[in-house]
Amino acid sequence: MDLQLKSKTAFVSGSTQGIGFAIARLLLIEGASVIINGRTQEKIDIAVKRLKEEIPSAEVSGIAADFANVDEVNKLLTALPEIDILINNVGIFDLREFADIKDEDWTKFFEVNVLSAVRLSRFLFDKMIAKNWGRIIFISSESGINIPGNMIHYGMTKTAMLSISRGLAELTKNTEVTVNSILGGPTYSEGVAGAVEQIAAAQNQSVEQLKTDLFKALNPTSLLQRFIEPSEIANLVAYLSSPLSIATNGAALRADGGVLNTII
Repeated sequence: MDLQLKSKTAFVSGSTQGIGFAIARLLLIEGASVIINGRTQEKIDIAVKRLKEEIPSAEVSGIAADFANVDEVNKLLTALPEIDILINNVGIFDLREFADIKDEDWTKFFEVNVLSAVRLSRFLFDKMIAKNWGRIIFISSESGINIPGNMIHYGMTKTAMLSISRGLAELTKNTEVTVNSILGGPTYSEGVAGAVEQIAAAQNQSVEQLKTDLFKALNPTSLLQRFIEPSEIANLVAYLSSPLSIATNGAALRADGGVLNTII
């Protein structure tokens, strides 16, 4: 299927690795020009080099910005060219008991996970409306619906993304601009892989067996019964980025492997 992205330019926040990198890679394969983002220029340079090696025809560049730093975000906004596709992917998470989450933790998580998307969307939305075409996609999580008891601050930010996405979609009536969100499930990103490998080595166990055991213990409601690959999230993002997806707007689509056992 031709996703008709060859004339489009995309910006993907938090895309030097993991889901963001997979999204950038697939958009490049589909012919879009892509601007990636990471906290440091070094990480961007490594990611750009890797993408160009894998996709020789790739039109890819990067802008460094730490979304916890408002000044860096403002500089990023002024450096952006005309953007057709905005992927609000950047996010942080950690495991923390509720009593141990300090005020500054709540503020930081909201700043990075929520306000990053707000600032980018606010800057680009009216431009998309003016040219009557655009795609804004929020990478949320099933944790925004099924809030983890040891990640309440993270779950809160993912719920907020769903509200912002739906509200923004209400402002697109009678246009070719769409705003959607994706409820991702447990994904085998670089961070997860590194932790699994360390635990497996410490327990003298194979990585694959530990992956299986951990997943079944932590995600018993999954229908997929394995970790999701970042590329499998990217597949849905690429479709939503396409002109072909015009009938999908204001939606929260699940790419959670069936972890959520509720109808939304």
